[in-house]
Amino acid sequence: MKALSEADIKKLLSVKFENWSFDGTFLSRNFRFKNFITAFSFMTSVALEAEKMDHHPDWSNIYNSVTIRLNTHDANGITKLDFDLALAIDKISESYTSV
Repeated sequence: MKALSEADIKKLLSVKFENWSFDGTFLSRNFRFKNFITAFSFMTSVALEAEKMDHHPDWSNIYNSVTIRLNTHDANGITKLDFDLALAIDKISESYTSV
């Protein structure tokens, strides 16, 4: 899979992924939930989807906060697969109460 150009990444972010950012290496987004259980449940749902897609996020969790970073290591950049997973993550997040 081929990495997208920075221009393509910025265009996609501005059109469909306004809650995500790009730091030159990763697409990233931070999620905040009402408590740890909700945050961990969200992570479990994302993990199941990521496994189906065979594309796994770089993420961290501190209490009610989950930070997700996406990058396709094999392509050494951001690919369509990262945006597909970001879209799936956004849809999953809609079913969780955030703060």
